Amino acid sequence: MKIHTLVTDVRNPLERGRQIGERFAEQIRTTTELYLDFFPRVGVSLREAQRIGENSLAALEAWSPDLAAEVIGLASGAGLPLWQLASLNARTEVLAARTRHSECSTTVHAPRGPRAPQTLQTWDWHDSLCPHGLMLALHTERGMHVKLFCEFGMLAKLGVNSAGLGLHFNILHHVSDNDSGGVPVHAIARRLLEEASSVEEAVELARSARVSASTVLTVFSRDDSSPRALSIELSPERTALVLPREDGWLLHTNHFLDPHLSQGEQVLDRADTQGRLGHLEQVIGQMDSCELRARAEAMCGGQGDSAPICFHPDMTLPDTERWQTLLSVGIDTERCLLEYAAGTPLQLAKAGFETF
Repeated sequence: MKIHTLVTDVRNPLERGRQIGERFAEQIRTTTELYLDFFPRVGVSLREAQRIGENSLAALEAWSPDLAAEVIGLASGAGLPLWQLASLNARTEVLAARTRHSECSTTVHAPRGPRAPQTLQTWDWHDSLCPHGLMLALHTERGMHVKLFCEFGMLAKLGVNSAGLGLHFNILHHVSDNDSGGVPVHAIARRLLEEASSVEEAVELARSARVSASTVLTVFSRDDSSPRALSIELSPERTALVLPREDGWLLHTNHFLDPHLSQGEQVLDRADTQGRLGHLEQVIGQMDSCELRARAEAMCGGQGDSAPICFHPDMTLPDTERWQTLLSVGIDTERCLLEYAAGTPLQLAKAGFETF
């Protein structure tokens, strides 16, 4: 995956969307085409994708008119029909009732005290869908400075803001997931980054969204507050909060940790997600370094690039069954920075990382 960067001073959401759409029209069109080709091959017709996307955009407009306006601007700038950008931003909602993917392993260490949280996440996804990614820095109309990562044409995945709030993102699957088209979970992540200055504010915003697909947003603050970090497990049935362990560690992969929601777990490969969580539990004792490269190497443990948190695509499989660790990223809430490498944590440890 090739990662591009953009720093924008445009604060009006519609105009910012149009600016990004025009600047990266080629990448946005490519990403959109890849997803529109992918949906039917996993059982979602384009008519269904359009219906879910349009419903999700309507839900977004009711919940956050500004973010809906940015999606409209993206479509206009890239020269694409609005329903296609709506379906792209709702790709999790489009896929929710048809596929049960596992992706992403997240670690956050946020004990009480003056040191800012130490974090590291992998993003694992279909390699064929993401030839490009975007690191975006923006200022909101209310003056918040936000840095985020997203797939082209989409609103957000993970990021940090100038109030010292960081956010990691993992997909979940629940029996209550449906194709009604709720607020896109990637848009929820974006609004939290734009508006929340504390963990409590992030929870309140997340609770206010009606979702049709499950996800966990792990939020954390540079302030020594209580709670300083937690995972917000979203599902159409309910929202649950998962607190860190006594030692400040908060770990998440792709299954529910809330006891009630776990009863409706629908992940395809529970052994995989539980195995990755078990691996993280074993290695976090060595992940206490302030240096990201050291934490990344420790995250892999003695297995190195063969650790269960590292995905490598099997090119003999169709792309619908192929996975790759596309990104490893740490979030610095103290300096409002994203530190990242396109690849596994071990690749980050060996080759270094970029700072945005």
